[in-house]
Amino acid sequence: MSNAGLAQAGLERMHQLLSDRIQANDPPGLVALVSRDSDVHVEVLGRKSLDDAAPMRRDSIFRIASITKPVTAVAAMTLIEECKMRLDDPVDQWLPELANRRVLRTIASGLDDTVPAVRAITVRDVMTSCIGFGSIMAAPNTYPIQKHVRELRLGGDGPKLQSQWPTSDEYLRNLGSLPLMAQPGERWMYDVSLNVLGILVERVCGQRLGEFMRQRIFDPLGMKDTGFRVPADKANRLPGFYFFDRAKNSLQPFEDTHNSTWLAEPSLESGAGGLASTIDDYFAFCSMLLNKGRQNGQQIISRASVELMTSDQLKREQRIGAEIFFGSHSSWGLGVAVDTARREIYHNPGRFGWTGGFGTTAYIDPKERLIGILFTQRMMDSPVAPRVFTDFWTSAYQALN
Repeated sequence: MSNAGLAQAGLERMHQLLSDRIQANDPPGLVALVSRDSDVHVEVLGRKSLDDAAPMRRDSIFRIASITKPVTAVAAMTLIEECKMRLDDPVDQWLPELANRRVLRTIASGLDDTVPAVRAITVRDVMTSCIGFGSIMAAPNTYPIQKHVRELRLGGDGPKLQSQWPTSDEYLRNLGSLPLMAQPGERWMYDVSLNVLGILVERVCGQRLGEFMRQRIFDPLGMKDTGFRVPADKANRLPGFYFFDRAKNSLQPFEDTHNSTWLAEPSLESGAGGLASTIDDYFAFCSMLLNKGRQNGQQIISRASVELMTSDQLKREQRIGAEIFFGSHSSWGLGVAVDTARREIYHNPGRFGWTGGFGTTAYIDPKERLIGILFTQRMMDSPVAPRVFTDFWTSAYQALN
């Protein structure tokens, strides 16, 4: 290992900190990667599942949840570069279910208390998560629309298994049957926009999202273990998957891994959070973004597209209500979060990436030439990062030479 990138003493501290979390069974197992220039350090710790003593493997296939979002954004950027759609195009021509929107007068309004949308939803609104619909950060049933979001399976109201989604056409019909929660472009709202983006990519390119991603991203980058379904011959590489049950004060399975819904073809290939992947596959994707769209001799998207994606696209007023996601240090580009201020050791203006609710996090820091990726199989309890995340990121940055 070169001394130019990562300090050995810092990496040893990282190993100890992550090992401490494994000893506390929080999480049961993990795979972590940090790289700087040619230095690549990987930690594989703990066990594959609570009911199996088999150790975690570097090639374990994790449900990566919301760090699917940057992949979906890259897929969309390839179509924008080909002028098959444009950022300020209304989406009505491809998604007629979302034409002629009405908007709730207030978030507390009944579904019939609406005003007309001031304009159409655009591709830019979808990519910046500003379509006017998404997660409501309030207890269930606080507002009338939450019941309908849950019943229509639109997402943004908690984690979903692959089997719990409607088809893509049904998803858009369901979304189109409800009023928006805010005017198009008015405010950032989490999650639903990226499912809409995945369906938009499908309709523009005429393929399923996973097939398009394979042709444009996965195959060129050698991401052989990434997709919306885990093949049967790789099922043994899927680790257990757990949530913390407060009533039992212990980790409990979120699904039966032996009959995982990721082993079947999903009705909806969720652009917001449906991919499964390995640490090395996702490292290839992150390396491409760090290298301005190029990896393994393949130009996936242009340097200009990467720079657009990873620059702050929101105004201050669009972030109102999203403080639990952005704090005072972060904002949103096109499908990725972007650091705008330094509030922790690991915050750095220009750093970009995201975190997944199934226990995953991945960020790229162009100034430090740093990539960090952590995959665990323990679901997050809230948008507030768990200790294993903050320990990983703190130790990654203290290991910089």
